[in-house]
Amino acid sequence: MATRRKRSHELDAAERNAMPDSAYAFPRQRKEPLNDASHVRNAIARFDQVRDASDAERQEAFRRIRRAAARFDVEMDADRWQDLGKPSASMKSSDKARSRDQLYAEAKRRNIRGRSSMTKDQLAKALNR
Repeated sequence: MATRRKRSHELDAAERNAMPDSAYAFPRQRKEPLNDASHVRNAIARFDQVRDASDAERQEAFRRIRRAAARFDVEMDADRWQDLGKPSASMKSSDKARSRDQLYAEAKRRNIRGRSSMTKDQLAKALNR
């Protein structure tokens, strides 16, 4: 059986378990590690996908992500936690250039219900909510 080569930014279970809670954006849930630039970008993109987090926890996670972004020189445009993980205005305007298949793939990634029966315009609208 061939072994899969590990990328430098991937964390295995042992590495995750060895990290302190404070190394995560959401320490109570141990979600979104902030140990390198790749993970910080991922935390920004997936911020709104974290479930069962209070507004206070999201505010604290935003502060943690912002500090980590500065530390790893990751560009972060959001000024408040409510904007993290949401498509930017430039992404919304680029939906017209994307094919239905590309929009569908993004809708699938975000687990948008009813996506299989949506038109291209409906997919674009659902992605920009």
